Amino acid sequence: EVQLQASGGGLVQPGGSLRLSCTVSGVTLSDYGMSWIRQAPGKELEWVSGITARGGARRYTDSVKGRFTISRDNAKNMLHLQVNNLKPEDTAVYYCARERTVLSAWDLDGVDYRGTGTQVTVSS
Repeated sequence: EVQLQASGGGLVQPGGSLRLSCTVSGVTLSDYGMSWIRQAPGKELEWVSGITARGGARRYTDSVKGRFTISRDNAKNMLHLQVNNLKPEDTAVYYCARERTVLSAWDLDGVDYRGTGTQVTVSS
């Protein structure tokens, strides 16, 4: 059974940083591209960032470029998202998600499985 469990969220002030992590089990992580997606209160799911199976390519949605960094450690079955210079509009539940292939579609269409999320709240 595939399990994707995100952690590392919390309450931070604007300009703060967090490191989100996703523990992956039940699947060989190196077989899949992965993404981070988020859902803000009252809004639809939003694709945030993706990374191909071996980390050769990464992309970000425009609103987080230069502030967020996605990375993966296939040997440890872990996915990470370093989030810096956080803004109130980044407040959301963040999920890690598995892509259908080794690549990433760079949007929600490529995601076939979403795990449990972690809450990020940016507020002064």
